[in-house]
Formats: sequence, C-alpha cells, structure tokens
Amino acid sequence: MKNLLKNRIVVGLLCIITAFIICFGLTPMFNDALKSKVELVRVSSEIKKGDQITAGMITTVETGGYNLPSDVVYKANEVVGKYANADLYKGDYILKTKLSDTPMLKNEYLSGLDGTNRAISVTIKSFAAGLSGKLERGDIVSLIASDVGEMRETLIPTELQYVEIIATTDSSGNDSNIQEQPKDSEDTELASTITVLATPEQATLLAELEQTGKLHAALVYRGGSENAQKFLDEQTKVLEALYPVKSKGLTYESENNNSTAAPAASDSSVGEAESSAAPAAQD
Repeated sequence: MKNLLKNRIVVGLLCIITAFIICFGLTPMFNDALKSKVELVRVSSEIKKGDQITAGMITTVETGGYNLPSDVVYKANEVVGKYANADLYKGDYILKTKLSDTPMLKNEYLSGLDGTNRAISVTIKSFAAGLSGKLERGDIVSLIASDVGEMRETLIPTELQYVEIIATTDSSGNDSNIQEQPKDSEDTELASTITVLATPEQATLLAELEQTGKLHAALVYRGGSENAQKFLDEQTKVLEALYPVKSKGLTYESENNNSTAAPAASDSSVGEAESSAAPAAQD
C-alpha cells in the first residue's frame, strides 16, 4: 500500500514538473515563434513565365516567420533582374526555385512538341477577329470560320471548339508573350497571327480554313492550367468520336481522307457544336 502511494506521489510530481516545463518553457518559445515577424518579397503584379522581374512587379512585406518555405526569398535585390521560370500571381511569395539567372530561350514553347500534336499558326485578319488584341498564351479559344466556300457560310467546326493558344505573334515575328519584346511601348504591334496546339486533323482543317475563309477567335477560358486542361480533354473526346483511334491515340484515321475542300456548314454540325456542354472550370 505504501509503495502504491509512493508511486502515485512520484507520478504526480512528474506530471507537475512536466506541466511547468510546458507552460513556462515550451509555450513561450512557441508563442515567440508565432509572433516573430520577418520581411520577405511578395508579387505585386502578375508575372508571366519568362518575364524579367523589375522592382515594380514586387513589394516587400512584413509577415509571420513561422512555417515559411525554406527557399522563400527575403530580399528584393535577390529577385530584381532575374527571370521567372513559372507564372507568378499577385500575392504570391517568391521561391528561389521559381527564379532563373538567364532568360528563357525564345520560342521555348515549341521545344515541348513530342510528335503527338502540331503547332500551327493562323492569320488574324482583323482587329475584332483577334479579340481586339487581348489574346494571350494559355488562353482556350473557340475558332469560328466565316465566309467559308462559295456560299460564304459561318460555322464553328466541332474539331475547333476548344484549342489552346501557345503564342501570339506580330507582323515582325515578335511573340507578345516572350520577355525580349519591349512592353508598354508605343511601337508595340498587335498580333497578326496566333499559334495553336493542334492534332494532325485539326491542323489540316485550319490550313484549309486559312485559305478558304476567315477565322475569328472567341475566348472560352483564361486561368489555371488544371481547369484549362478540362476543356482540352473535352475536345479530345470529340476528336476521338470523329476520328476513330488508329494507334493508341497518337494518330487518328480521317473519315474522309480524300477531301480537300473546306468543311461545309450544316445545321447538324453547327447544332452539335452549340450543344456541346463546356466543362465546369473555376479558379
């Protein structure tokens, strides 16, 4: 009985000592860590991949120092003059892994082609046809063809409901999304072509429409790549239905390989395009 009592006293004393250590030792240290403030660099305006970072694009803010990423940048002079190797948005902390000392290669977006898809450019024949010069790399657009054929028809081909823009280029060959092009310059030209990512069948159709009609780009989605991919996946399903798979999705067999004329508009084709439900996308 005495031993049991002694054991209880020892356990009680250990609990009291532990509580004192937590209350007067660990807790103050933890609170101090939460209250500690540090200055770090934060994005003040959107920075596109490949852009050279200037002092006007960033700001220094004071924030809590607890649980910050190990590679977060604290000093503005470690950022200014470097290049972003990923899109950065207003309010983002800047991580060292998202910075580069050297500019990205011009036309680097073409280096990702692996033979599955094609990059093809089409002409923007009027100011309105190119969304008044507001199209950007990464936009998902629907391509509307007008003045097609002898009947000068207007249609939205089901193959071109959702395509991704990978570049917008002016008549001098400068891409508006490449950092080498001067920004906010009075001499900056509007895009005269857009380059899109396309399957072989889409590329063939675009080449035909380039010669036989006028293309207008209607913006469908601009935002995160994850949601943008939902639209592209929806388009892939349409293409797989139109062109039976020949070899594991890399090549599609056209239903009419001998056709060289521009596609004719029909009530069924236009109706099918209009009735396709767009995938839900939220930033």
